[in-house]
Amino acid sequence: MTSEKSRYLGGRRIDPAPIHKELQLRELIDQVFCAYNAARLREACQLYSRQMLQPGVTVGMTLSGALSPAGMGISTFIPLIENGFVDWIVTTGANLYHDTHFGIGLEMHCGNPQASDVALREEGVVRIYDIFFDYHVLLSTDAFFREVIGAPEFQKEMSTAEFHYRVGRYVSEREKVLGLKNKSLLAAAYRCGVPVYTSSPGDSSIGMNVAAKALEGNQLRLDVCADVNETAAIVLEAKRSGGRSAVFICGGGSPKNFILQTEPQLQEVLGIAEKGHDYFLQITDARPDTGGLSGATPSEAVSWGKVDPDQLPGTVVCYCDSTIAVPLIAAYALATQSPRPLKRLYDRLGELSQRLRSEYKKRD
Repeated sequence: MTSEKSRYLGGRRIDPAPIHKELQLRELIDQVFCAYNAARLREACQLYSRQMLQPGVTVGMTLSGALSPAGMGISTFIPLIENGFVDWIVTTGANLYHDTHFGIGLEMHCGNPQASDVALREEGVVRIYDIFFDYHVLLSTDAFFREVIGAPEFQKEMSTAEFHYRVGRYVSEREKVLGLKNKSLLAAAYRCGVPVYTSSPGDSSIGMNVAAKALEGNQLRLDVCADVNETAAIVLEAKRSGGRSAVFICGGGSPKNFILQTEPQLQEVLGIAEKGHDYFLQITDARPDTGGLSGATPSEAVSWGKVDPDQLPGTVVCYCDSTIAVPLIAAYALATQSPRPLKRLYDRLGELSQRLRSEYKKRD
């Protein structure tokens, strides 16, 4: 044993100040969250605020799990969008479907998860764990989407980003008519030019209604090839413009892989020289040893080319419920960072896609 202090003891001393009633959120997280997943949550807050929100960083966010029914679009994601803290989104269609309830004036309620599902069914109440709503909320939202999809502007093939942008305009107008403000993520993304993609367009009630309209001769077709290439083009632009690419993953599943596969699409499939995303932040309750993280912890993602190996210090995985961690990260960011100018990537998708085509054609 040597008397010289070990290099492993270079971390800050654990000696937090006592919690008091005037304690601010930033102080609570910075000072009190010292170990275990509290420490990972502190690191997540600091990574997002201090590095991912720097000028020149393009931030992509994924949403999986039933986050919008819990009101997180209103409380968390819309403020991030409007402050320029999220530049593009990949989500499940279900999150966008349930988000639309709020934008068209329908109600969701807190409930008791121990309630009898037989009794709920008899009374026409649907539940998502402890979120309760009337069955007619589904029917009204279905009717809204079928009416929108029937409009002339939807009678063509389009990316899911274009589809959601056009739907967002209708939801935004419905908010105005109903006297609502900032209730729908789709409407906020439309107003702010934030592209919103879904990685599995048929896997939601929105996709089900698109399919139903197809039986009537509706010409709307969702182009997954455009989605794959547009998202790769967004990441390529982030790098070629002298900036960096960051991913903020809420949950896992298909949206997570879809946002991460942008780098293998560039490197492996298109043969364009690239190294991987620069920042990686994930909130998850999955485990890698059961396959739940599907080969995409930051270190594993390096082997796929999804994450730049030189940037592994800029990665954090916090094992926590997204409904707990993400609002805290958002509140921390809003308390510590000034709003960023909106990148309005949707308005530039044609230009970005052309750059991707150009680099693909001139590759070695």
